[in-house]
Amino acid sequence: MFCPLLRTWSSAIIRKPPPVPGAALVMSSRSWLLRTGSKVSVVGWLDAVAQSMVRFRTGTNSRPFQYDTAIVAGSASAVKRATGIGGHRGRMRAWPKRKGEDVTMKLPVNPPVAPMLAKPVKQIPDGPYSFEPKWDGFRSIIFRDGADIEIGSRNERPMTRYFPELVDQAIAQLPPRCVIDGEIVVPDSGGVKLDFEALLQRIHPAASRVKLLAEQTPAHFVAFDLLALGDTDYTERPFAERRSALEEALAGVHTPLHLTPATTDRDLAQQWFSQFEGAGLDGLIVKPLDGIYEPDKRVMFKVKHERTADCVVAGYRTHKTSEEAIGSLLLGLYKDDGALASVGVVGALPMEQRRALFTELQPLVTTFEGHPWNWARPEGVVGTPREAEVSRWNAGKDLSFTPLRPERVVEVRYDHMEGPRFRHTAQFVRWRADREPRSCTYAQLEEPVSFDLAGILGSQAGS
Repeated sequence: MFCPLLRTWSSAIIRKPPPVPGAALVMSSRSWLLRTGSKVSVVGWLDAVAQSMVRFRTGTNSRPFQYDTAIVAGSASAVKRATGIGGHRGRMRAWPKRKGEDVTMKLPVNPPVAPMLAKPVKQIPDGPYSFEPKWDGFRSIIFRDGADIEIGSRNERPMTRYFPELVDQAIAQLPPRCVIDGEIVVPDSGGVKLDFEALLQRIHPAASRVKLLAEQTPAHFVAFDLLALGDTDYTERPFAERRSALEEALAGVHTPLHLTPATTDRDLAQQWFSQFEGAGLDGLIVKPLDGIYEPDKRVMFKVKHERTADCVVAGYRTHKTSEEAIGSLLLGLYKDDGALASVGVVGALPMEQRRALFTELQPLVTTFEGHPWNWARPEGVVGTPREAEVSRWNAGKDLSFTPLRPERVVEVRYDHMEGPRFRHTAQFVRWRADREPRSCTYAQLEEPVSFDLAGILGSQAGS
């Protein structure tokens, strides 16, 4: 029996518009219209045979669909009657809406939406651009329709339950009907620098823990783009117009909601690039002033800090496709007390080099007895430098490693540090046979000049 609030999905071949009136695919996550002749990932609404509006969603991780493939929503019989197709590729399933999930939003742009992305460039470009700080947090889009709030993530999965304090603030401060793109961040206890590790801890399955962390490490939301306001869809409007409307819409907000600074002055942007890193920011985002909002497309630019460091190679993990190929090298730096600290990994290598390197490193393979990271060995299992046997994002992912004698040094490229570790995966530059492993210390790392986060947000970020 088909319940009006059940959501279903099916992958079906559609070579012409659905023959049943009212069974229309009206929205694409990239263009909001079903375009034939190009790859689209359709997010549609189908007025099912039961005359019930049923919401369908698909994530950015879905396989791209070719021009003659679309996703429709409804019961199995409704899909069949609406499309006129007797067979379907893939599976079909139905489930009640998740607890706390809204299915009644009627905004000009409804969730889910894949955020617009940026591609890396080496230098700050010249031209008609808007320059903004690059925030180091969780990319999020807030949808508000009256008392209904949904916080979407970069992969289009809702994060609403993890940030109840932001839900309350969105209701209290944002316009009654709006869709705003931004970043969720957590300042440190002093409110002077971003704390990404504290932000990571906010993603927790237990409701009691979520509530406690919302009080102990409250999150902030930094807005930087406008997708919809009232009944107006802004996604097809140039960024200069979207920014002006966003400034007006958020003129009265206060912490923990913020409007990101922006400038068209390249010289000032260069100054921000140097200064703001001291507050834990990640570089610059560059937006064409005439650019429309294009979900899931890399049409903006990002300029990130780039530095090099010489690190000790103290272990490796094998590649997911082969036990005889290197997946990643585990990197270390010596502390003042002589202990070798784990600082990150380097992993982007051609497969041919991965296989050759596996053979090359075998003479250095050792046991945990006497290894600097022998504390990583749990009973009966090979451990990891971070004292974790599984990934916090993928419980089934094996993070065990093979220890190596710390005798080789590699030069890597990195953007910035998060505490004692590289914030992102480092990039291989070259081997340093001329370097003594014990000379690879934290002293070589460039320390950004401290800069108060409150000076960027224009308010007490930690309050």
